[in-house]
Amino acid sequence: MLQFNLKTNCSIPYLFFLLTAFLILSCSSSPSINPGDEAFKKGYYPAAIADYTESLKTNPNDLDLLFGRGRAYQELNNFKEAQLDFEDALYQEPNNFQVLLSLAKIQLDQKSYASALLYATKAEQISGAPAMASLLKGRALHYLGMPEEALKAYGNAIQLDRDFGEAYLSRGLLKVALKREKQACEDFKLAAALEYPGGKEMLQKYCK
Repeated sequence: MLQFNLKTNCSIPYLFFLLTAFLILSCSSSPSINPGDEAFKKGYYPAAIADYTESLKTNPNDLDLLFGRGRAYQELNNFKEAQLDFEDALYQEPNNFQVLLSLAKIQLDQKSYASALLYATKAEQISGAPAMASLLKGRALHYLGMPEEALKAYGNAIQLDRDFGEAYLSRGLLKVALKREKQACEDFKLAAALEYPGGKEMLQKYCK
């Protein structure tokens, strides 16, 4: 009986130690989520901007915070402020293709096609860059009046991602403008098969 009590008494502080260690490890291993990220996910963009701005007061060079606030500004079509944040983020990490693609999109929205081409091309050259880099490059080339180069860029995007419906649709529309309806229809069929918005409509319009 005495032996049992001794074991019990010794196990209590030991169990308490294990529980405390577990709680500390659990807290330290759980990733901290910025309130701005939560607001952004819910579509509360002004609130996200406010949260990111507050966090940036103590971490002014944090790439994730700058990029997050830039995206929130972008969603509100506040391109000037978005671009400033993306440029600051790019300064922190010059080869971040996500930031480069965001800058390319903003330039396209503002019809600054030469700048869009510059950012998209740089993003495309980075290892691991997504097919979107080639798509945005193609779009910039398209607007700059360089259709053959644009077709090549759209083709590169499709080679990287065979299920990229937006690339098929974009290439198809360019082919229509170049009077290559038969080739365009092949792209529209693929866009429609992938259920990309506009694919079926373009297929019905040009491929009866």
